[in-house]
Amino acid sequence: MLLRRNLWVVILLFTGVFAAKQYTVEGLPHRILLDTDVDTDDFFALFYLLKLNRSEFELEALTISANAWTDAGHAVNQIYDILYMMGRDDISVGVGGEGGILADGTILPNVGGYLPIIEQGMTTAGYCRYRQAIPVLGGRLDVNTNYGIRKAFLPQDGYTEEVSGSDSVRVLVATKAKPNQDPNSNLDREFFKSFLDVLNRPQQTGKFNFTTEFPNFRETFYRPDFRGRKLGTPVVFDMDMSAGDFLALFYLLKIPVEVINLMAIIVSPTGWANAATIDVIYDLLHMMGRDDIPVGLGDVFAMNQSDPIFPAVGDCKYVKAIPHGRGGFLDSDTLYGLARNLPRSPRRYTAENSLKHGAPRDTANPELRQPPALEIWESLIQTMDPGSKITLLTNGPLTSLAKIIQSGANASSIIQDVYIVGGHIRNTEMDTGNVITVDYNEYAELNMFLDPIAAKTVFESALNITLIPLGVQRKVGSFSKMLEKMHKTNKTPEALFAHRLLSRLYHLQQTHHRYQHMGTFLGELLGAVILAGDHTLLKPILQVKPIKFFAEGIESKDGETIVEEKQGKLVKVLENVNTVAYYDLFAKQLGVEQQSAVLGSFCEQKKLWSRPNQTVDC
Repeated sequence: MLLRRNLWVVILLFTGVFAAKQYTVEGLPHRILLDTDVDTDDFFALFYLLKLNRSEFELEALTISANAWTDAGHAVNQIYDILYMMGRDDISVGVGGEGGILADGTILPNVGGYLPIIEQGMTTAGYCRYRQAIPVLGGRLDVNTNYGIRKAFLPQDGYTEEVSGSDSVRVLVATKAKPNQDPNSNLDREFFKSFLDVLNRPQQTGKFNFTTEFPNFRETFYRPDFRGRKLGTPVVFDMDMSAGDFLALFYLLKIPVEVINLMAIIVSPTGWANAATIDVIYDLLHMMGRDDIPVGLGDVFAMNQSDPIFPAVGDCKYVKAIPHGRGGFLDSDTLYGLARNLPRSPRRYTAENSLKHGAPRDTANPELRQPPALEIWESLIQTMDPGSKITLLTNGPLTSLAKIIQSGANASSIIQDVYIVGGHIRNTEMDTGNVITVDYNEYAELNMFLDPIAAKTVFESALNITLIPLGVQRKVGSFSKMLEKMHKTNKTPEALFAHRLLSRLYHLQQTHHRYQHMGTFLGELLGAVILAGDHTLLKPILQVKPIKFFAEGIESKDGETIVEEKQGKLVKVLENVNTVAYYDLFAKQLGVEQQSAVLGSFCEQKKLWSRPNQTVDC
């Protein structure tokens, strides 16, 4: 069939092995589709294919399998960057798919590469039976950020042997790399030389790198000068990098520093986004001129989920509830396609880390590494004035806060108040939670479900807690009302960005069933507004209740909020708020000219880096 059409399509599968045996068709180039898991070695293979003579080998498309060494949102952006650098924006890139597999084994169209086929159900949420063998630290985190510490290996060529059998597929298997025929070469494999020869060809070379694209490129740190100003309440924001968390961060940065002094951010990557999304936080802080705020990376696994012997790997018993595709990791990791609109920060995640806190290695250049959350916390405590206390706002799973409590320091003597966005206190049997992908858990709230042991640890502590549960969050989940207020506010860069993100979430909620939970992210702003907003306008109603959380390893019950008169911890629970004032306060604060963005967008940043007469596409 293919010979009659005089056309072959070559599909290359890169999962560590490069099939170098090539076939020719007279007069036509090989049309190549590359399927990749975007591991480090695949970058080398992609560059190799892009450097080949296009009259012989034509790379036409790439597909991404995001169930191994990388995650879809980060992988697809790295591929786009490489193709852009090489002047090949014509190459199509496919990632994921929302199709599923029925219980009877029927495979529906558009099944994506988020999960192995054996674990694929009707959604993109699923277990990690096989993928849990891949480390997060020293593995997925580093590959996602292109700062991997795993030793790269190049694809191999070699002779082949035939394999046959009644239940087998006829394949060619590479068994040994050919030794280099040049005895004077330092390269011990023949394909090493061939690979380097192709990459060093002057034809089809990259158009530019980041610094040559922008002649006036400079890495500038923006730090505010607060001298002469009396700083307000010291606040640490613990976020899991959902869309709502980034909007809440904008709000906290806009509150006058005389009221709220945001001193640090702690990232709990056990929720809506992968750890590598920490780079988006750095970009947002850079946009707002706050490169002075330290960002600490928390544990990548929920409590008791990492392997006790090799903690870089672990289970996904709870985080499996987050979809990998639409409305889940894919969108959170890319901030729904808007992350690349933020200015580029000179701060980035790096593979270097702190030996003291159990990370892979130390470095002689501490400014060039990613500090862990506990290190940021300890450093913050050391800089506090005697008698000063910190207020915490948590917008995700309580993993990092639980680790702080367990770290040995007397947390209650340092922490003034904790505002926790999460938990669900049900009033009727119909009052369900929001763990949307775990059908048999009806009443848990997702932040508590994602790390129930951490929730139990926090609520058994001596901390002074204000709980902002799901019920009151749902009361402020109207996109139309928030957008109406945003339309009327002053158009600062941060207000424009927030409006664009909110509009996108609202549009997706209205047009696709995978996005019905978008209102959850709008409710996540409530913690920041209650912490920093005007209570005379918000009129919050709080009630003290004895609360405990279920955390017994039973998925159908874990994460449930229980009102327990005898054994529960007394906490303040937000029952109601003036919703009109809530929407108004958020929108107006983002439109205030003070403490506004120093760089409005990546487009604005590109103009600064370009020559005066240089055309900049935005």
